[in-house]
Amino acid sequence: MNDMYAHVSVRILEKEYQVSCPANERTDLLDAAELLNDKMREIRDSGKVVGLDRIAVMAALNMSNELLKTKAKDDAIESSLRPRLKDLNERVDSVLGNQQLEL
Repeated sequence: MNDMYAHVSVRILEKEYQVSCPANERTDLLDAAELLNDKMREIRDSGKVVGLDRIAVMAALNMSNELLKTKAKDDAIESSLRPRLKDLNERVDSVLGNQQLEL
């Protein structure tokens, strides 16, 4: 590895993992590991799921579901804004088209 990569140690459910990532993404990796650890602890502590593999899969499914819901909301917002932005862009173009530029 070179200086552009960071070796990061993350702890998830009392187990240590060594991970390499681009140096500028180190903080993001640590934040992601903390979020994953929190989700896995929550599932483990509920007592409904037993076994590290099953806890990891449940955490991944829950986080994927949250991601898909967020993406759907973002897509809906983008879809509703698109016509409004197009209208505003046309208005600006119309106003600027009526102006004569002097050099």
